Amino acid sequence: QVQLVESGGGLVQAGGSLRLSCGASGFAFSSTRMEWYRQAPGKQRELVATINSSDSTNYGDSVKGRFTISRDNAKRTVYLQMNSLKPEDTAVYYCHTKLPTNWGTRDFWGQGTQVTVSS
Repeated sequence: QVQLVESGGGLVQAGGSLRLSCGASGFAFSSTRMEWYRQAPGKQRELVATINSSDSTNYGDSVKGRFTISRDNAKRTVYLQMNSLKPEDTAVYYCHTKLPTNWGTRDFWGQGTQVTVSS
């Protein structure tokens, strides 16, 4: 079955860096668009970054120039390198993909990893 497992979250001071990882299994990873979302307390889930099968990337305005999404198809892993972290980056970060099914598409989410940035 499809599994997405995030790791790499933690507590970091403002200005610091973290790298999140998302290991994937159960689907054709190399041909699948992967995404990172985040959700802060009391806020809606927000799209952070996307990477498609051609390694084309897109970023939310709040993280452009600071975060980098990448993938290693051999390891079936997508990464989110986060630099110059700010307290407002504090959130649970989720790995996401959408896969075709017999009746349409289905969303798959990881369990999330907490990132806390102290000021």
